[in-house]
Amino acid sequence: MKLFIDTANIEHIRIASKWGCIKGVTTNPSLIAKEGRNLLDVIKEIVTLIDGPISAEVQEASVEAMVAEGQSLAKLHKNIVIKIPMTMDGIAAVSQLSKLGIKTNVTLVFSVPQALLACEAGATYISPFMGRVDDMGDSGVELIEKIMTTITNYGYETEVIAASIRNLAHVEQAALAGADIATIPFAVLQSMVNHPLTAAGLQIFRDAAKK
Repeated sequence: MKLFIDTANIEHIRIASKWGCIKGVTTNPSLIAKEGRNLLDVIKEIVTLIDGPISAEVQEASVEAMVAEGQSLAKLHKNIVIKIPMTMDGIAAVSQLSKLGIKTNVTLVFSVPQALLACEAGATYISPFMGRVDDMGDSGVELIEKIMTTITNYGYETEVIAASIRNLAHVEQAALAGADIATIPFAVLQSMVNHPLTAAGLQIFRDAAKK
């Protein structure tokens, strides 16, 4: 499972880029707004730090407007992926952009029927939101499992990005469910290295080294 970082914080991306295990970046309007930055400025910095798929989200609008914005963003760098909301206009925009050879990521996916629409439209990636599904009282990991089964059944080339990851349990569940990618907040990525037995073992080695 490939690991992406889910943030628009350039410093966090800079730190994560040095780990050698982060293969891409996802952003969204909320993350961009949190940083108080302009989308284009953020994207131009991100592509210099991570050599992999960088999702840049278009504003929800008409098909024509989303296609035009997607084409404009795609021209910024070869690694740009156009992130598009799960609406019928969004699906139509995905279809048009895919035919133009532009990579797309359909976001806010919460069901198998939505995933089917995105796959049929030629989406490069789809992003089911694990955490938000859990918030509704349903199972985010079951959604990932069902979507992975559907994609396997019909041989779609669309890759699944497990999104809205809140904790280490979500990371583990996404991996066991077979998600192609997990896009993970910086704090959760940092916590992936931790385990109490690792800490205890390191302390034993340190104490032994002192002797």
